Amino acid sequence: MEIINWLHNCACQYGLETELVRNNDLIVTIDNGSSKLIGKYGQSKPDFVLFWDKDITLARHLEQMGMRLFNRAETIAICDNKALTVQCLAGKNIAMPKTIVGPLVFQELEAWEHLEVIAEELCFPLVLKECYGSFGQQVYLIHNYAELLNKVKELKNVPYLFQELVQSSYGQDVRLQVVGDKVVAAMLRKSDHDFRANVTNGAKMFPYEPTEEEIALAIKCSQLVGADFSAVDLLFGPQGEPLLCEVNSNGHFKNIYDCTGVDVAKAIMEHILVDLGI
Repeated sequence: MEIINWLHNCACQYGLETELVRNNDLIVTIDNGSSKLIGKYGQSKPDFVLFWDKDITLARHLEQMGMRLFNRAETIAICDNKALTVQCLAGKNIAMPKTIVGPLVFQELEAWEHLEVIAEELCFPLVLKECYGSFGQQVYLIHNYAELLNKVKELKNVPYLFQELVQSSYGQDVRLQVVGDKVVAAMLRKSDHDFRANVTNGAKMFPYEPTEEEIALAIKCSQLVGADFSAVDLLFGPQGEPLLCEVNSNGHFKNIYDCTGVDVAKAIMEHILVDLGI
């Protein structure tokens, strides 16, 4: 709730009258073929919705009712699913690690031949990511075929993908907060004990001055997924070139505020005001 209250208080500072609403207070209903809401907010017609949630069905429903969402439902859906993110950005000249999307396999068939192909293509160690996850908690470093097979069997029907390990970025990455067509804040994250650079996993954070190439890549990725605002994570390639890691539609901004002093919420509110012509 800290981030939610932060956004609410910031909106008030900009003269916006906002109300905090839980997603289960907006009851999605189809009545006589029309999209409606029932319950406490059944008659609500807000000027906009700052949708800090991942309830994609609700987001799409609100858009069907004519509401303007920040971010839009399709953007949240793309960013929430790591496989959809890389598919959306494929063919758009976006540098990223080699990625293989895990096929949906019925465990009972014991059909694992594809894992041998994947292991040969990416080599060990490789990274396995669940398609849905936050704070690096569903990202695994796989060292050999036995680990790979065990992890896939453990995940069962959970969607996942495989990526080559970028050794030159082991334990470090850059997070850039993008709002509209600008990078408003950036920080370097470093871990001395983990291949992941998530602060929640113990990594340290430092203010960072991004290169023009990093800024351009972050903005391009954010715009390609249709984001009004996003947190883009970049890796360091073998020659120091930026590689896309992830695009987060609802990236938490407390850490980057603590690190840089930049209040991303203010940039978001200013973007909303401009977009709505207020």
